[in-house]
Parts: sequence; C-alpha cells; structure tokens
Amino acid sequence: MRQIILDTETTGLSADNGDRIIEIGCVELLNRKLTRNNLHHYVNPERDSHEDALKVHGISNEFLRDKPKFAQIADELLAYLDGAELIIHNAPFDVAFLNKELERLGKGPITQYVASITDTLAMAKDLFPGKRNSLDALCDRLEVDNSGRTLHGALLDAELLADVYINMTRGQDALLIDAHAGHASQEGGVTLIDLSQFDLPVILASEQELGAHEEVLKQMDKASGGKVVFRQAENSVA
Repeated sequence: MRQIILDTETTGLSADNGDRIIEIGCVELLNRKLTRNNLHHYVNPERDSHEDALKVHGISNEFLRDKPKFAQIADELLAYLDGAELIIHNAPFDVAFLNKELERLGKGPITQYVASITDTLAMAKDLFPGKRNSLDALCDRLEVDNSGRTLHGALLDAELLADVYINMTRGQDALLIDAHAGHASQEGGVTLIDLSQFDLPVILASEQELGAHEEVLKQMDKASGGKVVFRQAENSVA
C-alpha cells in the first residue's frame, strides 16, 4: 500500500482568483512505514504572495524568482503520485490549487492520477469532535514533536502530518487478511493471516454467570422505574 502525504504553500487563499502554488512537499509511506523517498519543490508562482500569506510561510517573492515554474515540475510530480493514496490535511484546499495548476497545462484533475484522496482534517473531526484539529493541535494531542515548526513549510508539514496520520490510524493495519491465499505470508513486513485456518471455540456463560447477569438487569430495571428499553422489548415480544 503506497501512500503519499502531501502539503502545499501558496501565494494566497483562492486558486480561483489567481493564487498559485509556491511549494510542494510529499512524504512517501509504504505499508505505513516512512521510506524517505520524499519529493520537494519550491515553485516560481509568476506572481507575488499576499502579505498575509508571507506571514504564514515566510517564503519571499525574491527567493522564488529563480525557482522552476509548475509546468517544469508537473510531469515529475504526477509520476511520483501515480496510483498512490493521497493524504492531505484540509484536502479541498490543496486539491483546488493542484487542479487549477493542472488545468493551466491542459491536464485533468489530480483524481485522474491517484487512487484516492484522504482528508485528515475530516478524520480528525470524526475522532475529536468539538476540538481544535489544526496540524499544531493534533501534534500536541498525539504527542508529535513540532518544536521546529515556527513557520509553515510544505515538506516539514507533510512530515509532521505523516506522524499524525500514523498515530490517528494506529492499529488499523496490524492484522491484514489475505483473501487470495490460504496461508500466512510476509509482504513489506506486514503479516497476512488467513483466519479460516483457526478453529475458534464459542464459550457460553455458565448458569451462575447468567443468574448474576439477570440480577443486574433486574436492578437496572427497578432503578429506572421499569423504563429500560430492553425490558420493554422483551415484553412486546412476549
């Protein structure tokens, strides 16, 4: 499973109003492990950054003057992303900028080149409803060291997001079932196990355990004044 954590920095907030990408940072995960096969480019946006954007990323217009234009790095970027799952924090923002840059080159949207796009901001909102879910907030919550982040930078932010993503999804891929193999195998360090080889016993509760359980249910029913839902359901079935 190849995943690419991607982040961009831009001249402003609106791709539709002419703002451009000035930096792209990509970090590769292969079977949930960092490979260090990263991709990083500063990009000449052919326009100046807004003052508010400069305060966020600190990348001066002068610094970008001699950097390659997006057209010069597009093929390398698309080849690198080809077929991978993209993981982006607040994905609609970065995707809108990528799509606009590709549109200028007569190319299709980014979804034509990648397998899927996962938005870690949406994931975080589901995991931590009602809480701040910025990258900094998630780093603090998940104990990811972001002490070196004084300004936004695409590669640094992608590296931090990789750690955040691994922490948010820890345990999801600890056990993978190979539907096409009848035996355990090793792929990329992850053990694939066919559970059909195991005869799992069904352990039933004893009479004593059933009686103790029923007593707890009676106490709950009594404490609620006979309003517990499971008793009402039992009575309606009876």
